[in-house]
Parts: sequence; structure tokens; C-alpha cells
Amino acid sequence: MMATPLSAETFGPVTVVHAPEELSGDQVESFRQAVLALPQRCIVLDLDRTELLDSAGLTAIADLGDQIRLQSGQLKIATSDPINRKILEITRLDQELEVLPSVLEAVRSFRQELG
Repeated sequence: MMATPLSAETFGPVTVVHAPEELSGDQVESFRQAVLALPQRCIVLDLDRTELLDSAGLTAIADLGDQIRLQSGQLKIATSDPINRKILEITRLDQELEVLPSVLEAVRSFRQELG
């Protein structure tokens, strides 16, 4: 399976990464590497278009959060999708990473923190 190109937008010091429709098995490692290669350390992961989020995808998100923190950065999740929000709640990933209801709110929260 070919790696999905990373869909991302930069807003000043914040990069918004749009997760693929499937964040599972085969795609996880190339996705993780692509996110870690971004120059910004303030990253919003947009899960609104993600329809399949399995244990490999959730592990990759948790690992990304840890690795970005080690690089003095922060990963936040944005999703209005009720199923993805429930998955993050059930797995307690919402206690490890800040989950916001929209990309705009996540970007704004970084701007407030950065001054």
C-alpha cells in the first residue's frame, strides 16, 4: 500500500495536520514519520475526516504526543466527530492529549499559550 501524502496547513507557529480517512495498520508508520519531520512543534491533528481509527492509529497518536513533547512541542487533537471523540474518551487518550471540538479552537488555544 502506498503512503498517503501528508495533508497539512501552517498558521504561523502552528501546523494543522489532516489525518487520512484511515489511520490504521499500514499507514501509521509513514504518517508518524511525516508528522515528526514537520519543522513546527505546535501541531494540531485534525481527525474530522478519519473514518477508521484502530489500535495502531491510537498508539501512533499517543507516541506522536510523547515524541513531540520530547522536542519541546505539543500535539493537540481537533475533532467534532462524535465517534472519534468517544474513541479518544474510552481509550483515555483525551486525558493524555488536549482534544478540542474544532481546528480553529485548537489553533487559537496555541496562539493564547504562545502569547
